[in-house]
Amino acid sequence: MRICPLADLDDPGARAFKVGDGNWPLRAFVVRDGASVRAYVNRCPHAGHPLDLVPGRFLSGDGQTILCSSHAAEFTIADGVCVAGPCPGRSLQRLPIEVRDGAIWLAEAFRLQDYEP
Repeated sequence: MRICPLADLDDPGARAFKVGDGNWPLRAFVVRDGASVRAYVNRCPHAGHPLDLVPGRFLSGDGQTILCSSHAAEFTIADGVCVAGPCPGRSLQRLPIEVRDGAIWLAEAFRLQDYEP
């Protein structure tokens, strides 16, 4: 599945996407930091709700960390580990992606059934 063109993702920047149809698609986001692009499930490991209570806002004000706008938990962009807030040491669930042909794609290894919606 094609997520978006790489050129559409600011540096640093993040963008929401969903996988699947119906009432409970898997909600996720991609985040870019320099040449690195990662994808994570849009779910706070502390409370289980989406990180972007303000739709589309995933990064801290300085763009250095992923921010849960509900409880101000902060996660590293590189590996999704919580470094501040109510869930230190816990991690966001990462999705396999690849960048090819100028776009960000879910990797062949992705299987929707491996992730809770």
